[in-house]
Amino acid sequence: MRAEANGIEIEYELHGPEDGEPLLLVNGFSVQLTRWPAGYLEAFASAGFRVIVYDNRDVGLSTKLDDLGAPALADVASRSVPAPYSLTDMADDAAGLLDFLGIESAHVVGTSMGGMIAQLVALRHPQRTRPMTSVLSTTGGRDLPVPTAEALGVLTQPPATTREGRIEQAVEGARVLWGDSPFPFDEAEVRAAATLSEERCFHPDGVARQMMAIITSEDRTEALGGLDMPCMVVHGDVDPIFPLGHGEATASAIPGSELVVFEGMGHSLPRELWDDYAKALSDLASVRP
Repeated sequence: MRAEANGIEIEYELHGPEDGEPLLLVNGFSVQLTRWPAGYLEAFASAGFRVIVYDNRDVGLSTKLDDLGAPALADVASRSVPAPYSLTDMADDAAGLLDFLGIESAHVVGTSMGGMIAQLVALRHPQRTRPMTSVLSTTGGRDLPVPTAEALGVLTQPPATTREGRIEQAVEGARVLWGDSPFPFDEAEVRAAATLSEERCFHPDGVARQMMAIITSEDRTEALGGLDMPCMVVHGDVDPIFPLGHGEATASAIPGSELVVFEGMGHSLPRELWDDYAKALSDLASVRP
């Protein structure tokens, strides 16, 4: 399904009961809506949520902003050129999707880059965000722990020149981001999801523009201190991209927020934790003002 929102078109899907509590899932860097596992979405639907998933701008089937140009990897790394758009623009996309769907307010849940976007939705559109959950994300503070060298390599490596090579990159990248986790890594599921993403949309210029939006974003720590809504921060203690200090800093910045730390979780949410995670979100939604 396609929505017109914030001057672009956004591909989206709806899952769960029509009368369920609206829950907007905001995806991370370069990730398409098809990467949400069916069982993951079912855990939310079973908890009573009406789940909205969508492709962020420049990935999947949503609008590609090719007229804004394609920053080279060196430009991305050095920030030597202006970002084509910002995470703020992407937050306004999310709010625009809620407008299109006629949803007055929703539980906004963002993962990784999506967590940054969810924070900005809460800051820019607080009346639309009741409550907000930031998952495996960060305030953007410059003094927080850095990613591991291996994880940083996953984010910055250029795409392989063949379909098979890119799928293999995605699998091995997911393995690195899994971190030093005792939970089993499901290679078959990751490979199937990577294959579907490759077949659905391969658009490296859009991915580069998303990366520019991330690295040029401002530190949100001070602004987050002004939030006045139920909020939760979810993090893993073996996250190789955003070590636990990022989650702790986010929770510390948001007054009254709850910090949920899953032991043995890297930069991904293992299926063994899906039900616990869905319950935590449901409990937070129940205190919605």
